[in-house]
Amino acid sequence: MSNPFPPFLSVTRLIFLFLLSLFPTYINGIHSTAKFEFREATIEKIRSAFERQELTSRQLVEYYLDAIDKLNPRLRAVIEVNPEALALADKADEERGQRGRAGSTLHGIPVLLKDSIGTKDSLNTTAGSLALVGSAVRRDAGVARRLRRSGAIILGKASMSEWYGVRSRFAPQGWNARVGQPMNPYVATASPCGSSTGSAIGVAANMVAVSLGTETHGSIICPADKNSVVGIKPTVGLTSRAGVVPLSPRQDTIGPICRTVADAVYVLEEIVGYDARDKEATEKAAKFIPVGGYRQFLRNDGLRGKRLGIVPQPFFNFSDQPSVAKIFEDHLHTMRRHGAILVDNLVISNISTIRNWSKSGESTALLYEFRQNLNSYLKGLKSSSVRSLADVIAFNERHPIQEKMKEYGQDVFLASESSGGLAEEVKVAVKTMEELSKNGFEKLMKHNKLDALVTPSNSASNILAIGGYPAISVPAGYYGKEGVPIGICFGGLRGSEPTLIEIAYSYEQATKIRKPPKIQV
Repeated sequence: MSNPFPPFLSVTRLIFLFLLSLFPTYINGIHSTAKFEFREATIEKIRSAFERQELTSRQLVEYYLDAIDKLNPRLRAVIEVNPEALALADKADEERGQRGRAGSTLHGIPVLLKDSIGTKDSLNTTAGSLALVGSAVRRDAGVARRLRRSGAIILGKASMSEWYGVRSRFAPQGWNARVGQPMNPYVATASPCGSSTGSAIGVAANMVAVSLGTETHGSIICPADKNSVVGIKPTVGLTSRAGVVPLSPRQDTIGPICRTVADAVYVLEEIVGYDARDKEATEKAAKFIPVGGYRQFLRNDGLRGKRLGIVPQPFFNFSDQPSVAKIFEDHLHTMRRHGAILVDNLVISNISTIRNWSKSGESTALLYEFRQNLNSYLKGLKSSSVRSLADVIAFNERHPIQEKMKEYGQDVFLASESSGGLAEEVKVAVKTMEELSKNGFEKLMKHNKLDALVTPSNSASNILAIGGYPAISVPAGYYGKEGVPIGICFGGLRGSEPTLIEIAYSYEQATKIRKPPKIQV
């Protein structure tokens, strides 16, 4: 048979086939951008696309950078983008090519870190404050180091309530001087909550798949609740706080914020563990880490046989919000259908005291602890123009316009700075919180043999905070004409993450409530 191609077309065709054989990854990469669904992509889907050579880390980073470029002017979820992100993506692609397959679970996957989590790179770590711009940390935070070792790509720093919201009682949740006020991606007029505001918004709006937040009192659970994402608040000490701007090591914890329970669990596995720089807390909590990791608890039947506590007052009092009441009634019914045992009409001893910052002693302790720990942190920086809370207060006074001093002031800062003589009062406050936890939440859980307490997401934050207890927030629905997100929270005793993961994952798979916001790339 004669050759149907003219001579010059035959040569061109041969050259094309030769180039195709030399650059399969490149060609597949081009092909993949047309069919890979970036929106709502999970870690498993991303890894699978990596394995099939239908996606590269560079393409993934480029997509998220483009999303940030287009959405961040409105959402203000990201404070800084890592200028090295694309180079890190190229490195991950090269490593994957050398191995022929993806490495650890997070290898080549971008992660946003809350702006209080230190990174030894070109990124600032400022807790949202202009006072720390240009300062330098001596090393990566413990959790950042673990992420790098896993091969994750630090994409940038997420916006947060400036200084965790402890500068002023009057600043709105999420506001910071570096980017201003973040916006809830679902309903612009709804609160995005704080202090891990940008970590939740960034994930919710598909500006990234994975982020880390921190929580002292509701700062992971509340933003997850308000932005329809999954947040895990680990037992205090399960994740290292070393290298993270502190508020209260007695209550501080670092955890993942993602769009699915599975993704959050994959991230949790990578960041837990002992850290010599946070020795006492991480050594104590290390006993809770299960052999074989946490993903083994991602079970569809995880609700079966679980005893779930329901405290109607004050947690389920929705007499003026029937649509919200209906959301939780339906979910509790679903849990029963999937084998959960709901123990209803429970009462937590001294719940009104626990939920009152002043009466519980929490406000007294936090004011004192913040000053002590922040001063220590600032003095330990490699370089900084501020070395104490007093320096930060003075900085704000010198920059009243940029820091919006007229609008918000710094009344909490001033109270914290003057708390140096409260050492004895703090001892009493801490003792009070320990007794409230022991005779309240712990007694409730043990006496009723509960696996978890179920609440609308952020309503139990006081209980979880003062006792250092873990919790997982999962999307529960949307209410009102505009569709404001609301979450459901599963909280447990220290070290109960395996059980909480079983419950949260099974609930998520049974309901599949989450939907992305309309604001998208």
